[in-house]
Amino acid sequence: MTSTPDQTPGPRTSPRVVIVGAGFGGLGAARALLRRGVTDVTVLERGDSVGGVWRDNTYPKAACDVPSPLYSWSWAPNPRWGRRYSEQPEILDYIQRTAQEEGLLPLVRTGTTVLGAEHVDGAWRVRTAGPDGSAGQTYDADVLVLATGQLSEPVVPRLPGRDTFEGPAFHSAQWRHDVDLTGKRVAVVGTGASAVQLVPGIVDRVGSMTVFQRSAPYVVPKPDQAYASWHHRLFEKQPAVLAAERNVVYWLSERLNGALVGSSPISRPFLAALKTVWRAHLRRQVPDAELRRKLVPDYDIGCKRVLFSNEFYPALARPHVEVVTEPVTSVEPTGVVDATGRLHEVDVIVWGTGFAATDFLRGMEVSAPDGRRLDEVWADGARAHLGLTVPGFPNFFTIYGPNTNLGGSSIIGMLEAQADYVAQVAAGIREGRHHAVAPRAEVWDGFDREVQGRLARSAWAGCDSWYTDGRRITTNWPGLVQEYKDRLAEVDWSELEEVS
Repeated sequence: MTSTPDQTPGPRTSPRVVIVGAGFGGLGAARALLRRGVTDVTVLERGDSVGGVWRDNTYPKAACDVPSPLYSWSWAPNPRWGRRYSEQPEILDYIQRTAQEEGLLPLVRTGTTVLGAEHVDGAWRVRTAGPDGSAGQTYDADVLVLATGQLSEPVVPRLPGRDTFEGPAFHSAQWRHDVDLTGKRVAVVGTGASAVQLVPGIVDRVGSMTVFQRSAPYVVPKPDQAYASWHHRLFEKQPAVLAAERNVVYWLSERLNGALVGSSPISRPFLAALKTVWRAHLRRQVPDAELRRKLVPDYDIGCKRVLFSNEFYPALARPHVEVVTEPVTSVEPTGVVDATGRLHEVDVIVWGTGFAATDFLRGMEVSAPDGRRLDEVWADGARAHLGLTVPGFPNFFTIYGPNTNLGGSSIIGMLEAQADYVAQVAAGIREGRHHAVAPRAEVWDGFDREVQGRLARSAWAGCDSWYTDGRRITTNWPGLVQEYKDRLAEVDWSELEEVS
């Protein structure tokens, strides 16, 4: 049974909100809710502290590829960043310190893994497990927010013999700090964003390194610099200067976004110029012609994420490093086998093989009032209105959900827009405007057709990447960050209907 949202009259108490995930997205949503007067908020986090991917990814040289003045909450500027592109420990400290200052930490229940949620008796019933896998507490909520992100579930390929390897083998997001790599023969499988950082981070320590490259990335110079003490004094005394740097980076990143989605008349010239920069960077840093040929991507620039590094190419050019472009086909007790049948004997394997970016549910079962499961609705690819909501699933939201990722710029701007949208809806419950809402099916369908139509004309449509799920690009937003912010700035209640 459905009706328009404003047909549920009368004031209500503050709704119970459960948020799954305590990274940038979940913590930002919690703050937005508090600021709109919604105070019954619980954040469930499977890790032992807040921080999300910045708690989990502790590999050597882990850092952000977006400048920190922009890769930070707009409501919590930080004049003390150590450098323009901050590394993992500093970003994690920023998240934890800000969460404490904002009073968010008491809302978080760590060591709590969400197994699933079903909508029964007019509310969400959330099932959890404890850190040891035992049955956990059940939480009832009027509003359920999944803020688990797109890059939180590591993927290791299911290769024949993978479990027979006799040495340590681990994913980059599950770094084994107890494994001493000094003098070891190390295989790094993958050349994505994590590998581009960790390869230079360990190259001087290992005895030899074999890098298995499935697809060469475009790597361009990283305009990084350390902030001096005078920078910090200036930013603290003149906050407008820090804000100006943030605005400049935002403007530049929007130009990149516009080029990738083809919404700018300078899209082709911009990408052509970026390719020229890449080519010069490669030629300058890799003198060996044969190695350079291996490092030339076989797709147009922009189709996969452009990476920033001043150290990756020189690391690959080191005499004790080999780049293998043949696919990995199996693993043996002593090493990795490529498609030619060659066994590469190694002591340690590091899987730089990315994340299950299109698995937005991360193994959780979410069931609507009519019994439909969300994984069934998303069987042909995840989709949500505004990247947030799904028909028939009342008061259910996905932060950093389908089609909200960016090829350039900072995801924080997208997360803040989503957080405030969720808070507006929750405040509507508290004010008695509605009880339980979801998008109209035709609105959901219309948004998806628009998004997929625009994505088909984007740079990402030209190759296979982690952005895609089958034939659909399910991760990325096909426009500018500013457009997304504008569309979510005020809830359009006519797009929603009451669900019971």
